[in-house]
Amino acid sequence: MCEYDAEIECGGPSVNKKSSQLLLAVSMLALLLGTDATAQIDAKQLGSANSRQTAVWNAAAGNTSVRAQQSVVNSLSTLPEADALIYISPQRILNDAVPKVMDAAAVAKMRAAFDDVKKSVGLDPSKVDYLVIAVRIRKPGADLSFLTPDVMIVASGDFSADSLLTAARLSLEPLKLKVRDEKYGSKTLTLLTIDAITEAAEKNPMLKSFSEIGFVPLNANTIAVGNSAYIRAAVDAGDGKGRITTAALESLLRDPAALISSIGSPLSSFAKSFGLLGTETSPRESHCDSKLGDYYSAITMDATNFRLSGAMNADNPDTAKIISNLLSGLLQQVAASVTDKNAQTVMKSIKIMPKESEVVWEGDISQQVFADFVREQMKPKPAAIAGEKPSQSPSKRPVKRRRTVHKS
Repeated sequence: MCEYDAEIECGGPSVNKKSSQLLLAVSMLALLLGTDATAQIDAKQLGSANSRQTAVWNAAAGNTSVRAQQSVVNSLSTLPEADALIYISPQRILNDAVPKVMDAAAVAKMRAAFDDVKKSVGLDPSKVDYLVIAVRIRKPGADLSFLTPDVMIVASGDFSADSLLTAARLSLEPLKLKVRDEKYGSKTLTLLTIDAITEAAEKNPMLKSFSEIGFVPLNANTIAVGNSAYIRAAVDAGDGKGRITTAALESLLRDPAALISSIGSPLSSFAKSFGLLGTETSPRESHCDSKLGDYYSAITMDATNFRLSGAMNADNPDTAKIISNLLSGLLQQVAASVTDKNAQTVMKSIKIMPKESEVVWEGDISQQVFADFVREQMKPKPAAIAGEKPSQSPSKRPVKRRRTVHKS
């Protein structure tokens, strides 16, 4: 079982119908499922010579995977500080996991849609190396107002960041939105002002930070999108200021086979956002020395199952048991309220338990069960049955005819 080991300082920074249904299913899969492991060959059945050769191949594949993962760590090392991170591997999801849960015709349609996207904007989703969602919690403002967290999405892969940004700008022109360029540090930012959010922010200040969205190419094949303050922080980090810690990235990417993984410090983030560490203008020394709530979670895959695993720091064994009981009870109630049998099977397969000073969770989800779930969601809704009587409209009051009396 994975142990939580992210070095995140307490309170501080670290961390057409068919097509739409198809993309929806892919999105669901990206949120739920994991990795690119393949079925392993039983070496005993191959004889000693083939076994040795298989071992060599596996070792080489493992070394390649580790090197690739280290490359991702190096690529992400110039990102700004974050309090929560979600890592997604579109290549593994789309190329390895999706074909296991969708039929060949649906996969063919998906790839045809990808070809259309590549022709129009130069981006093949199946060749995106990674997507990283970063969240940075902010301290309260000088007026003690609650500030909305900063959010940024970083994508890297086999595409030109400049060309992708140009295509994005062209697609925005017909909408007549306010787009401008701003020189900041070593980069040029593309900033999009959203008037609807600006107007709403006058009544709800929490929306203010998202009234302006920024785009910036971090390098030749990496682009970042997020609220403008966090995009500027990304440029600063690229120039060497306020970078994310290596320990946080190594914890996030500890499993080279993970399709999706996540780390974060929710309770420390709470302390920061509600002023326990001071405000933006007046910092306060931290009195928090516990990593309670710090977590790691990932989804991986073997020959027949998707596997969920993770752990959360609970500070001590007693607290671990209390939290474990609460989460297990909540999961049972949710499973009991769901009517879909496949969804029930998935939730019932997840086990939450205390392990020393941690709460750990694990679960094996059959690829066949998940495939049935996806195909059920993609089925078209049944059309009206021929000959079925239409619903009757409300009965009308009878019209009374007026009698005319003729005099003799």
